[in-house]
Amino acid sequence: MDKRPIGVFDSGLGGLTVVKELQKLLPNEDIVYFGDTGRVPYGTRSKETINKYALQDIKFLLQKEVKMVIAACGTVSAVLPKDIIKTFDFYYSGVLKPAVQAACVSSQSGRIGVIGTTATIKSGAYGKEIRNIRSDSVVIGNPCPLFVPLVENGFIDSDNQVTRLVAKQYLQPFIENDVDTLILGCTHFPLIKKIIGDIVGDDVTLIDPGKEAARSAAALLTNNNMLNRSETHGKASFYVSDTIESFEQTASVFLRDDVCGQVEKVDIDSL
Repeated sequence: MDKRPIGVFDSGLGGLTVVKELQKLLPNEDIVYFGDTGRVPYGTRSKETINKYALQDIKFLLQKEVKMVIAACGTVSAVLPKDIIKTFDFYYSGVLKPAVQAACVSSQSGRIGVIGTTATIKSGAYGKEIRNIRSDSVVIGNPCPLFVPLVENGFIDSDNQVTRLVAKQYLQPFIENDVDTLILGCTHFPLIKKIIGDIVGDDVTLIDPGKEAARSAAALLTNNNMLNRSETHGKASFYVSDTIESFEQTASVFLRDDVCGQVEKVDIDSL
């Protein structure tokens, strides 16, 4: 048994999709979440900047003595080099591989779509991983840079006409190319899953990277006998690099739990 917390980080609040799923699957686990709200979004940054930010985020979580780190950020998962990941002496997981594995199982036609930040799509990482599993796949990617700021600013209601208008333009290539599976390649995107699903239609399976990452983490901890098997309910601690109040409001709505008083601001640039 391992009572240390699970560490989760993202550029903002999108990684709360992973926290939410972890709490469902592993209710006894403590979770430490860091949202780099002062530097969101990561998806418009250079590879060098993204790697720098990711390593700072990871360093912060390791100071909290976490037993594993989950990069609940599609951009980091796609961009952080494998050579760097290989140097880690702790359990690390991104959201890319679990999402890809689920998509390859789900797709009947092999026509798989990927939406993500500009950096994620430009990296080609999702396409490469998909073809490693299904070499005959047709992968269609399209960046959706406005989705992250829309989500961060609370434009997430299913009837929000601004988000719907943007989504219709972003998602048209997937409709035209008859994809049967669409990876929501950024953990912000499941917050507008209803809008995305309405536009692409019921015949397209949406892959939630947060849900798949949580399943993967649960399997890893189980296989390595690292679960917290105490009978007490796990606690979550939240840290941000910018304003606490706006994060508290949005996080409380999404997690369906009041996080007020549980959020602290940290100076991530000092790490």
